[in-house]
This record gives sequence, C-alpha cells and structure tokens, in this order.
Amino acid sequence: MIPTIPIIIGILALFILFLSFVTVRQGSVAVVIIFGKYRRIMRPGLNLKIPFIETIYRQVSIQNRSVELEFQAITIDQANVYFKAMLLYSVLDQEENTIKNVAFKFIDERSFMSALIRTIEGSIRGFVATKKQAEVLGLRKDITEHVKEQIDAVLEQWGFHLQDLQLNDITFDEAIILSMAKVVASNNLKAAAENEGQALLITKTKSAEADGNATRIAATAEKEAAQLRGQGVALFRQEVAKGMSEAAKEMEQANLDTSVILFSMWTEAIKNFAEYGKGNVIFLDGSSDGMQRTMKEMMAMNQLMGANKGASSNSKN
Repeated sequence: MIPTIPIIIGILALFILFLSFVTVRQGSVAVVIIFGKYRRIMRPGLNLKIPFIETIYRQVSIQNRSVELEFQAITIDQANVYFKAMLLYSVLDQEENTIKNVAFKFIDERSFMSALIRTIEGSIRGFVATKKQAEVLGLRKDITEHVKEQIDAVLEQWGFHLQDLQLNDITFDEAIILSMAKVVASNNLKAAAENEGQALLITKTKSAEADGNATRIAATAEKEAAQLRGQGVALFRQEVAKGMSEAAKEMEQANLDTSVILFSMWTEAIKNFAEYGKGNVIFLDGSSDGMQRTMKEMMAMNQLMGANKGASSNSKN
C-alpha cells in the first residue's frame, strides 16, 4: 500500500500540471475569471493558469465577422422598400478594457447579434423614412455613411467596430416597380421627342440659312450681271451713236440725205427681229405710212440726242 501513495501523488501532480496549461487559438483572446469575477486575459498560444481557481469564461474572436440582413423600410410617401445588406464588423482592438466589454456587455453572442441587427435596421429605417421612394435608389452611399455615423459610437461602447455595410439589393413592391418603369419610359420618350425637335429645328435653321445665303449669292450675281449688262448696253449705244455720227458727217460731206441712215437702221432692226426672235410674234406696221411715221420719230430722237449733246458740251466749256 505504501508504494502506491507516491504513484497517486505523482498522477495527481501530472493531472494538476496538465490542467495548468491552456492553449488559446490564433485570432482569439481568452477571458479568465476567478470564482465568477474577471481576473485577466490570455493571448494566443500556450498559457498558464491556476487549476480549479482560474476559469476561462470565454474566448473572444478578434477576427472580422459578417452577417447578412434582410428587412423592410417605409419612405415618407408610404412606399415599401426591401433591403438586403451585408454587415462586416470586428472587435475594436485587443486592449483589456475592450475585451472586457465584448465578454461581459451581453449575456451571449445571440443577444449581441440581435441588438446589432436591430440597431442597424432602425438606423436605416429612420433615414429612409425622411426620403421619397424615387430618391432611395440614388442614396445607397448616403444610407451607408449615415448608418456608420450613427452606429460607430454605439458599437465602440460594446467593444466593436463597424468595418463595412454593403446594401446589395434595394427593391420595391411590384406595383411601384411597374410605375417607376413607366415613368422612366415616359421620360425617355420625352427626351427623345425633345432631341428630335431640336434636331428638326437645327435642320430647318441650317436649311433656312443655306437658302438665305443662296438667295444673297444669287441676288449679288444678278446685280453684278445687271451692272455688266447695263455697261454693255451703254457701250453699245455709245458705239452706235459714234458710228451714226461719223456716217452722218460723211453723208453731209457727200451732199446725201441723212435719213438714209435711219432707213438702214429700220431695215436692220426688222432683220434682227426675224433672225433672233426665236418664234416670238412681233407686230410691226409695215406700211409706207408706218415706216414714214417711224422714220420721223427716229429723226426727232436723233435731233434730240444732238441737242442734248450740244448742251452738255457747252456746259463743259
């Protein structure tokens, strides 16, 4: 019996020694209590504790954790909005006070998750309740920033930090989605009509500008052509008058009747009418009386031109 006592003592010593070693896994911090009261924390790796006195209350994970949320909110214009979100959070740091908050603020992990999810949902619902349904889709980033501002202070008191909040999906009731699609379609039609009207206006404006430019160019060309025609007619008349004057002088020197010149002009005119008339009908008085009357008128015109010429030369002198 005596030899067995040391063996028992040795076994008990080994057992107590075995209980004195505690392994804390990587990414976690162990919270140690003595008789229910907080004592200290243990870092990852192999640690020593007092057997039967120190007890590990829980191991707190310091790794990032995520949770998916699905909830409903109502806008200021009474539209139901359905959110699907992903929440990423972690322990604020590895300081002793932070770990104590994480370990003792909530009775268990389930209670903490319930409080966290309800706080996130309440913050988003409060923000959405001040917006119209047409604005919600464009406020994804604003909603995220609002939640972070509201939640970070609360989570720090619990020992946590909100890493990220992603709103993966935002949907509405089917009737609202259909009405929004109709609004988008009508806006697109309106924009298309406005663009088409602008294009038509530009086309007509450019066409009018082109017509105006063409009209101005044609008018300028016609003006220049008329000027050239006038100059040509004036030169022609000057040459005719010069030729007639020279012919009249020669006929006077030869003691011939100058009316022969007018008769020649009359016959040349009739010839030109016939040659260049292009089928047009021209009525002329071909009788001897008509010719004499025409000759008298032409002679009177010739005398008038001579009188005007003499007056102009006197005025120059």
